[in-house]
Amino acid sequence: MTSRRLETAAVAAVALMLVAAGFIFLYAPTDALQGPVQRIFYLHVSSAIAAYGCFAVVLLGGIVYLWKENATADRLARAGALVGLVFTTVTLVMGMIWAKPIWGTFWTWDARLTSTLVLWIIYAGYLMIRRLAEPGRQAARFAAVVGIFGFIDVPVVHFSVTWWRTQHPGPVVINDALPPQMLVAFFVTLTCTLVLAAVMIAIRYRIEVLMDQAAEKVMVAPIVASSEAGTAR
Repeated sequence: MTSRRLETAAVAAVALMLVAAGFIFLYAPTDALQGPVQRIFYLHVSSAIAAYGCFAVVLLGGIVYLWKENATADRLARAGALVGLVFTTVTLVMGMIWAKPIWGTFWTWDARLTSTLVLWIIYAGYLMIRRLAEPGRQAARFAAVVGIFGFIDVPVVHFSVTWWRTQHPGPVVINDALPPQMLVAFFVTLTCTLVLAAVMIAIRYRIEVLMDQAAEKVMVAPIVASSEAGTAR
């Protein structure tokens, strides 16, 4: 995707998030029990689902790289990991903001919260490996393994509220616990957030391509200089 198309996509994604904000604050009714703080739900859950999608990109990218050592798959995995970490951070922070007035505390070692924090740590570790390890095939393969096995925590996070007794609310969407207006606001926000995540991955992928090209030039430059020096002799 060209820079111009990425710019257009980014503007469209921001516009969609403004539309989502309109549905959250102007269309959806105020919750009778939780009050205005309930509006965090729409972006909180949408960000979590977007993070799942990003980590699925890391999973598929890692599998393809281990299978064919495809550079495109590796770059997609790197891009997905970073964007997924951003959305996981948003999920955790917004959940903590919601928890303070509802639970009386920002954090509790609930199964959902704890498994989400573990997910954040796994993919933060993935990115740390990519940053600290010597660039090349070995680092890419090791990171791919981390990304693949790290995805095991995604279903743990998602199903934690049904597998264990938790303080975190259950799956209100699939249980038809939301009135129609809230449901519409949620699906609009979810759609807009997924578009934003896809655009962010595309932008980050482009950055990864440019970074790889720059690294290749740095590696090739000494070889070319040495060759030219030998020719001069």
